[in-house]
Amino acid sequence: MKKNTMAKVIATGLVAALLPTMLTGCRFGFASNPDDPNEEKEVVPIDTSVDTFEYDPSLSGTSITLLNSKAEIQTALVEMSAEFEKKSGVHVEVMPVTDGDSPYTKVVSLYNSGTPPTLSILDTTDVIALAEEKAADLSNEPWVAEAEGYITEVNGKVYSFPLCIEGRGVIYNQKAIEETLGESFDPSSLHTLDDFVALLDRLVAAGMEKPISVAMEDWSLGAHQLQYIYETYNGTSDGAAEAIEKIKSGELDLHTYDRISQFLDMFDVLKKYNVAKGDPLGADYDEMAIDLVDGKTAFWFNGNWAWPNMEEADAEKDDAYGFLPYFMNNDPDDFVNQKIQASPSKQIMLDGVVATEAQQAAAKEFLNWIVYSEIGQQMLVKTCSIIPPFKNNPYEPLDPLSRDIYNHVQDGTAFNASAIVPNDHWAVLGAAMQKYLADRSDRTELIQSINDYWAQQK
Repeated sequence: MKKNTMAKVIATGLVAALLPTMLTGCRFGFASNPDDPNEEKEVVPIDTSVDTFEYDPSLSGTSITLLNSKAEIQTALVEMSAEFEKKSGVHVEVMPVTDGDSPYTKVVSLYNSGTPPTLSILDTTDVIALAEEKAADLSNEPWVAEAEGYITEVNGKVYSFPLCIEGRGVIYNQKAIEETLGESFDPSSLHTLDDFVALLDRLVAAGMEKPISVAMEDWSLGAHQLQYIYETYNGTSDGAAEAIEKIKSGELDLHTYDRISQFLDMFDVLKKYNVAKGDPLGADYDEMAIDLVDGKTAFWFNGNWAWPNMEEADAEKDDAYGFLPYFMNNDPDDFVNQKIQASPSKQIMLDGVVATEAQQAAAKEFLNWIVYSEIGQQMLVKTCSIIPPFKNNPYEPLDPLSRDIYNHVQDGTAFNASAIVPNDHWAVLGAAMQKYLADRSDRTELIQSINDYWAQQK
């Protein structure tokens, strides 16, 4: 794996005050319940015949809890925890965050009641807000070395376990493109925004009237799309934080900031070729998955978390889907036109306040088991369908979207940047993006909305 520069995120009083929420791989991305009890799920076999992990027999009989905010892996985590209990004797109760609830609000309420979970799967910004007051220091855990480039530090210490890598970009359906054009399609042949537009025009000329799907949800527009203006400042999380601070201070003038105009150039292309252009705010998320799988469209801006929706629309794991960059200009050497955004989107925090010494030890063993046991490594990837951030994990994701992100990470064509923003960013500026999507505002008004938003955060 090409090693990325370690993202060091420094907690500040402002971060804690704003209670920020990063939505790179957020659960809001699911319009359907991926854990439908009536759905027949494919069972991926796990080889349990080899297990060289050393368990601590003194921990057998210990019970711990795990708060899960990643809804699509609830069933998988229960299965994983049951297998761990068979081997270790440690019981892990997986507690789901109720759909629609804020993971941060949930974990804070549990702390307030005196019954916090032993482990909590949270967004990175939630960990930053809670770490120094509530979390146990994990800096000396062995898995830290396995996740180089994907560790979050708070004032020089590690308080969280990076659970997964998630990425986003323009999903393509290779079969739909090739059948429409009557020729093979090589995604690596596109290097600029003009290249992308030329392909779109060819698809339209060949009969695919509107080749792109654009989600209208505020979380998609305000987080997954708009946050490119921060994350592409220099392609790092530190750079995204620097861009935000400069916007707030006025040092970075949004009216002349090139990444905003470049972002809107790409967004305007998505708007122009949007299959729901006639009623962009009436677009249906599940229908977009169906359109892409059926070949009505060829592209859908989204992340690898969209796979459950596509699978429900009858996409197969051996189908040719992948990601194009979010093309922002015509410089083929600009990293934004070469790389896919991918970063650790969910973190596991260990309680350092209420958990007993035995519970903390059992929780640490569970995390190490995920990284170092042959069974845990398999289940993280095969059962949970997760892209592992640990370089010692030999297993590749099974679905094509996660597999493509995994390959980009492995070959160095992914940039690791996550913007840390206040928890109302996606709603407030998502609404401004909706107006722009529906042609109810222009660039000047949208940029002013962004300026106004950050002016209120000082």
